[in-house]
Amino acid sequence: MEENNFKFTNSVIGVPLFFVLFLWFVYWLQIRFGFDFYDNGILPGTFSGLQGILFSPFIHSDIEHLYNNSIPLLVLLAALFYFYRNEAVGIVVFGILFSGGLTWLIGRENYHIGASGLIYVLFSFIFFKGIQTRYYRLVALSLTVVIVYGGMIWYVFPKVDEAISWEGHLSGFITGFVLTFFYKKIEYKKVIKYEWERPDYDPSQDKFMQRFDENGNFVNLPKPEIIEEFPKESNFYFLPNINVVYDFKENQESLNEKNESKLES
Repeated sequence: MEENNFKFTNSVIGVPLFFVLFLWFVYWLQIRFGFDFYDNGILPGTFSGLQGILFSPFIHSDIEHLYNNSIPLLVLLAALFYFYRNEAVGIVVFGILFSGGLTWLIGRENYHIGASGLIYVLFSFIFFKGIQTRYYRLVALSLTVVIVYGGMIWYVFPKVDEAISWEGHLSGFITGFVLTFFYKKIEYKKVIKYEWERPDYDPSQDKFMQRFDENGNFVNLPKPEIIEEFPKESNFYFLPNINVVYDFKENQESLNEKNESKLES
């Protein structure tokens, strides 16, 4: 795979923007019509709580909770759809399902809501996948993600903040890491710009390299072979390959003169 796979498409901006706007729309419905969506969150260990695996990422407790999740979602989703556009939809769908299912298994007996689990899925996947590929652009992306959002890692541990769902964060982080193994490692080929970058490159045949010896010292080029050329006056390229015999005929006036002389005699 070459670098031209990193292309800017409408999905890079459209999908993150639509996803975040939908979260705000759900919150607007909640406060405008007084809907109680909290019961649709993940309630670990209960059958009714399984619905939260699908619905919990779209439910938020207050405006601050929603705002804190919106910006990381916009940034990480845009990065995902730009650098991993072929895997992006699967990462989002399976990330929601697997992180929600794991939260349902290990979570405290309380409702777990919010898109932070998905944020940790994206953070974990982008970081670990970039390191696995060892491709310089994706490694740089991994380091950028760590620099910008590396502080989130503390919230996967218990007792840091009792008001947050550290179980959901931990589940998302683990899910993102596991998903890196579900998708085949991407091989990125370096674009060959110079002859010496080719695997079959032979320095001994390179005219430039022939000007240096094995110690890197400058030497003259070997004397070129002398190729005999035909003399210019021969016009070799215009000579035919077969012998040509030419017959010359006298012009009509000379013929007439000869005929008259014959008649007179």
